[in-house]
Amino acid sequence: MLIDDIKIEVAAGHGGKGCVAFNKNLMSLGPAGGSGGKGGSVIFVGVSDLNALGQFRFRKQVNAENGREGKGQFCDGPDAKDEMIKIPVGTVIHNITTGVDQEITKVGQEILIAKGGRGGRGNFQFRGSRNTTPKEFEEGKPGEEFELRLELKMIADIGFVGLPNLGKSSLLNELTNANVKVANYQFTTLEPNLGVYYGLILADIPGLIEGASDGKGLGIKFLKHVERTKIIFHFLAADSEDIIADYKTIRAELEAFNPTLLEKPEYILVSRSDTVDEKELKKIITKAKKINKNALPISIHNWDQIQKVKEILNKMDEEKQAGN
Repeated sequence: MLIDDIKIEVAAGHGGKGCVAFNKNLMSLGPAGGSGGKGGSVIFVGVSDLNALGQFRFRKQVNAENGREGKGQFCDGPDAKDEMIKIPVGTVIHNITTGVDQEITKVGQEILIAKGGRGGRGNFQFRGSRNTTPKEFEEGKPGEEFELRLELKMIADIGFVGLPNLGKSSLLNELTNANVKVANYQFTTLEPNLGVYYGLILADIPGLIEGASDGKGLGIKFLKHVERTKIIFHFLAADSEDIIADYKTIRAELEAFNPTLLEKPEYILVSRSDTVDEKELKKIITKAKKINKNALPISIHNWDQIQKVKEILNKMDEEKQAGN
């Protein structure tokens, strides 16, 4: 099960306490108490694994270690190890405590979430010409603690959208090594699936229905994943009673969720093209092109149609590699 929206608590480690001690060496005098070590920080690291938030399904708290206490004979306490937490690229980190939002956008990117507390000074740090035998020391500073909401919004080049059971997953399997479950019933896809086509990331968004923006069907849980896609492949069924109505249904849900989604470049893929005869298919494509000139038929059983989709993807990949 994909975890894409969850609340957790994070706590950095406290600094270690400073020590009060005096030199034990023969013929030596003076304070010798070491300072405490720094508490561990909580750091998020971006990874490509979409399921990385699954670690929080039963783990709602992240705690870094505390710094160790200082010791005598000038021995400072060791710093605690930072807690490095892997987070999927595309995760928005909502700090509920402070109201500040941050985002993981690249693999390997590190974000300091909670800073560990500074270690307290031992009495050696309080020595002075007028205070040759100090007994002062400091407690370690507390580490930062926050309540967070982690929201995954996938970053993909192309998002597959449309009503349920239109062959989106089948095409993803055909173009990539995604190996997504497919079946002839609604809502086969219960979570977003990714595939990689050369340098492009393709995202199969679970089927939408009328009222999805109000929570019906699979609801808005997956609409947010369309926000980060650069281009939309809008699937319509060749054997539909009214492809225009189907198209308007999905577009209305996208607009209700976020009007800017309608501004994204879009291709219409008329799927299941092998279920109608050639004459009827031409009529359907003509009708689809009145909606969007970038309309073409698609069936995973038609090699030529698959090749046309690949030509579009190849061009997109070239433009991406060129930085356009």
